[in-house]
Amino acid sequence: MSCAVFSFLNSPTKPTMRFDSINRLTAAAKESAVQGSVHAQVMQSLTKTTKAGKPYLEITFADTEGSFTLKVWDNAPWRAAFAALQANNAVELFADWSTSDYGLEAASLDLRMLTPAEEEALLTGSAETRARQEAAWETINTLADSLRDPRLHALCRLFLDSFATRFRRSGAARKMHHARRGGLVEHTAGTMRAADAICAAYPTLNRDLVLAGALLHDCGKMAENAYEEHSFTMPYGLSGELLGHITIGIELVNSLWKSLAAEHKAEWASLTPTTEHVRLHLLHLLAAHHGTQEYGSPVVPKTPEALALHHADDLDAKMEMFRAAYESGTALSDHVLQGKFPLPNSVKPLAGFDAQD
Repeated sequence: MSCAVFSFLNSPTKPTMRFDSINRLTAAAKESAVQGSVHAQVMQSLTKTTKAGKPYLEITFADTEGSFTLKVWDNAPWRAAFAALQANNAVELFADWSTSDYGLEAASLDLRMLTPAEEEALLTGSAETRARQEAAWETINTLADSLRDPRLHALCRLFLDSFATRFRRSGAARKMHHARRGGLVEHTAGTMRAADAICAAYPTLNRDLVLAGALLHDCGKMAENAYEEHSFTMPYGLSGELLGHITIGIELVNSLWKSLAAEHKAEWASLTPTTEHVRLHLLHLLAAHHGTQEYGSPVVPKTPEALALHHADDLDAKMEMFRAAYESGTALSDHVLQGKFPLPNSVKPLAGFDAQD
């Protein structure tokens, strides 16, 4: 990709402050107007007109953590450069940034195309995002390798080794929680940590089964919520729309299981519980993890392990909603922030007790 620079600023020097994510730029602009730059990818560019017939461009930009839309008016000196942008172009945007009731706004716009190395860094996120997702990936692999049941261990390893690339770029949702590139890995790791803690609190649970279910419960989202390889666009596919991630996940896990069972037929024949019972109980965890039929599960949890997984999954999703509200929610008062749907308004958490000498 060309690294051409389009410059329309009156000043001979560009702003020097670089924000490493859209969310950080938005948070700073909420406090006061700021001058600086941010790396982002073009999601879409639309030509529109106002009610008075005045033409303008509406361009949506995104990174791993957020997105925003800018209006570029027809008489702006930078319009030609922005009109040339296409979907998936990766750019550095320079501007005087502020926020309004409509979100992030920019004046004195300028841009340049990113280098291939910068574009790759954009796709993997800020340093904080990369560190968080690498830690999540390590957690997933460590907990998967701790399984003692050879059948569940083999299944989890086959899944991780076969689908690592697609799994690591998928989102956990489109809107509700972890709705970002790499979000599925973060949510899966959080669900596995919560499941492991629940198993420690209730040692009669089959830990191997619960952790395998935690790893695989949303694997169907690789079809339903997968991002394109070099894009922040999450397309809509027929399988995701017609079947949904629970059905797709059951089909995928069943397919992997049957291939392993055929390969290890002799050595698994004498294991207890039986291989068929383990398969059915694992598939039940995937089928029941939404907890109720009202929320999309074909069956409700009918085993303690299925109930434990449902609550681990739900807890991690809701904790992420709180995190998002605290990070970017609109302050309604000193202690209350606008909640992340479907949660109510979020109250700032109580700090831990700090013992004084």
